[in-house]
Amino acid sequence: MTYSLTRRAVLGGASLAIATLGSAPSFAATKIQRLISPGGIEAWFVQEATVPLIAMECAFGGGATQDPNDKPGVGHMVAGLLDQGAGDLDFKTFHERLDRRAIELSFTSSRDQFRGSLRMLKDNRDEAFDLLRMALTSPRFDAADVERSRTAVLANLRRDSTNPSTLANRKFLEVAFNDHPYARQAGGTVESVPKIDVADLKDYVRRVIAKDTLKIAVVGDVDPETLGKLLDKTFGSLPAKAQLTEVPDVVAAKPPQRVFIPLDVPQTVVTFGGPGVRRSEPDFMAADVVNQILGGAGLSSRLFREVREKRGLAYSVHETLLWMDHSALFVGNTGTRADRAGETVEEIEKQVRRMAEEGPTQQELDEAKSYLKGSQMLALDTSSKLAQALLQYQIDKLPIDYIEKHCALVDAVTLEDARKAAQRLWGQGLLTVIVGSSPLAAAQSTTAPSATTPPPAAVQPGAAPSTATPATPN
Repeated sequence: MTYSLTRRAVLGGASLAIATLGSAPSFAATKIQRLISPGGIEAWFVQEATVPLIAMECAFGGGATQDPNDKPGVGHMVAGLLDQGAGDLDFKTFHERLDRRAIELSFTSSRDQFRGSLRMLKDNRDEAFDLLRMALTSPRFDAADVERSRTAVLANLRRDSTNPSTLANRKFLEVAFNDHPYARQAGGTVESVPKIDVADLKDYVRRVIAKDTLKIAVVGDVDPETLGKLLDKTFGSLPAKAQLTEVPDVVAAKPPQRVFIPLDVPQTVVTFGGPGVRRSEPDFMAADVVNQILGGAGLSSRLFREVREKRGLAYSVHETLLWMDHSALFVGNTGTRADRAGETVEEIEKQVRRMAEEGPTQQELDEAKSYLKGSQMLALDTSSKLAQALLQYQIDKLPIDYIEKHCALVDAVTLEDARKAAQRLWGQGLLTVIVGSSPLAAAQSTTAPSATTPPPAAVQPGAAPSTATPATPN
């Protein structure tokens, strides 16, 4: 499969710049095109007529980092309200139009991006894109809708205040990132959400929703000329430039550190991690491969084998690489009985030290490569998954032919590359947060120093294997 040169296609008088890519390995007869609409809106596009559906993903730079310092959660509330009425359509009328045409429209605010997702039948594309246009350009933010959203957000926040996994993740990010904007809770706090008003919501839309940071991916049954016109109509009237607050790069706090949060719950939760490898770095792929060996997906990782299978300390244990625009982490999670928390933490630290000192075996490296190459094919087996992946590749500044190159990049990782990546990731130890009812007498006997209070405040990531879209915990 070869990557062709950019070509110009004149369709019905409208000029569309299209760069064509060969067939993707897990999406038969796929051609990824760089389409530029007559109005200059760019999208990565796959024309797929097998099923009369269209999937579109879009993202604007900004996300939760653009929340006011004293009002975390603004972007999260905006995401929940954009499809609650727009233009001359109130909440009821807007949703009746969505439901009548089986149109799926949703928005999310991640750490670094504000995203939109649209799904529709081919025959309903005009109405679907028009509703998206209205949501982005003229959201209503009616008082009743804002208060209903606020009530739901606060209910979730109060519920999360007793959720050990949520508490562990939040505290981990505080330990990792101190006072960086990533430290703020993306979904807001019980103190900040009541203070958010309509002016805050409108100001967020005005500053963030703009064309200069816009990324778009479309997969489905639509021709380039028609899509170009839809993109211009949907996004063409947006402001040319966003007004974003600058976010500095940051390196996560240096391990080892440990925090214990007492909570009367049946199961003790452990979140562990440390500084990671950014997506743009040359050794990212080596880090991705070696992370799969230590704690990645599947049942063959060292942590799964040593912590669950051999010792029965936890039902599951996993670790993932998380990368953001301005930093990177590796983060792992597990849950165990309170009386075995110390043993669990000790075994995780033991396996991390061993991997940092010795690296993986050749057999482990070969098996991890095989898994990562195969899992990419499964990750791109539907139009929605492919659209999500193509959007993420743009956000990560990867080339349009990355799908073609992925397997070769995985295969190129040598045993020495993997060992160097392991030393970089885990050579300093772990940042560990433990939430549960144990007094931690056993856990505090491990090699890492203990602490009863955390360092200042912290951060929140975006995550997933390198073939999928990073998720962003709150």
